[in-house]
Amino acid sequence: MNPRTIIHLDLDAFYCAVEELRDPNLRGKPFAVGGRPEHRGVVASCSYAARRLGIRSAMPMSRALQLCPELIILPGRHREYGQKSRQVMEILRQTSELVEQLSIDEAFLEVSGHAGDKTELARSIQARIMQECSLPSSLGIASNKLVAKIASDIGKGSVKTVTYPNAIQFVPAGQEAEFLAPLPLETLWGIGPKTAEQLRKIGINNIGELAAWPLVDLVKRLGKHGYDLHARANGIDNRPVETHRDPKSVSQEVTFSRDTADKAKLERQLRKQSDTVAENLKHSHLLGSTVKLKLRWPDFSTITRQSTLPAATQDAEEIYQQAHKLFLENWDSKTPIRLIGVGVSGLEPPSKQLSLWDQVDYDKLAQLEAAIHQVRSKFGDQVIHRGAEPPAQSKKSSPEKPQ
Repeated sequence: MNPRTIIHLDLDAFYCAVEELRDPNLRGKPFAVGGRPEHRGVVASCSYAARRLGIRSAMPMSRALQLCPELIILPGRHREYGQKSRQVMEILRQTSELVEQLSIDEAFLEVSGHAGDKTELARSIQARIMQECSLPSSLGIASNKLVAKIASDIGKGSVKTVTYPNAIQFVPAGQEAEFLAPLPLETLWGIGPKTAEQLRKIGINNIGELAAWPLVDLVKRLGKHGYDLHARANGIDNRPVETHRDPKSVSQEVTFSRDTADKAKLERQLRKQSDTVAENLKHSHLLGSTVKLKLRWPDFSTITRQSTLPAATQDAEEIYQQAHKLFLENWDSKTPIRLIGVGVSGLEPPSKQLSLWDQVDYDKLAQLEAAIHQVRSKFGDQVIHRGAEPPAQSKKSSPEKPQ
């Protein structure tokens, strides 16, 4: 039996690579895709020439311009990005039936059943994507998703270039822990700045030291999270490649070009977002039971509040009423708001079609049941019955009719 092999594919600076196909004069120049600085735009992606100047994704565009005043700023062309992404994913699905798309430019594929050298297979995938889509890509190869993802990141980081790394990093089965050992703690999924600081305080400074630390002590300090981190530090990850991923939430949010305390404007935005979320739920044939409100203040501090409904819904008015209630409870009517968002989680498919009885007011239904009981008590069970019930048999026997 072939050992399990997972490939993680990451399209290098995907948005920028697509923009260079449209305008080859951009090659080698510092440029970024994202919003305008005067509209509080952020960097969605940036060229490798821009990265060498310290510009990064998610950075405010105003900060990016400070680092590089001659930075070229391009608006996103998401339809074109989507078309290119679909072409790449189709190539992956022609390679393996087990493909898990993580985002527009990232995916896992399991290639355990492929005979031959897996590094050569990765090179053939990379070459085909370049030949058919004219897009650069980097791939990590390992026995599981965790290590494959980190391998592609490490491979990309090891190539110093102003174009694209086009890296391939292979981690042989059995060498996962050895590969991870020298890497910084933050490289590992589940370790953010606070957890890393907590670990460093007790003398754990890299992934290898975390892997060697007594499991009992980690669990005592971090609970179940300590158990998970210890397993990951040792390169253990048994998650399968999932060809279908159910959404956990549906949401809409907007960042205003200027902070606003205009109540009417904010309420209109809530209404619009609630309508959009409801439409997305209906399109996906889903109901949601928890409504969430997100607010961000001028200092970038952010709060999220939620309310659970009595029953799951996809109704825009019901979503809006809950979001509006949360809004009034958490806004002082004076502080300007930078961002507002509405979301619905606790998703589930409709369990059944609504029948006439599901739409009846339950107080009226109780009155109807009482009336039925009263009639049956006076005239007998046989005089009235529900459509799904057979008529009650009379207690008196009647002679059978000949067939």
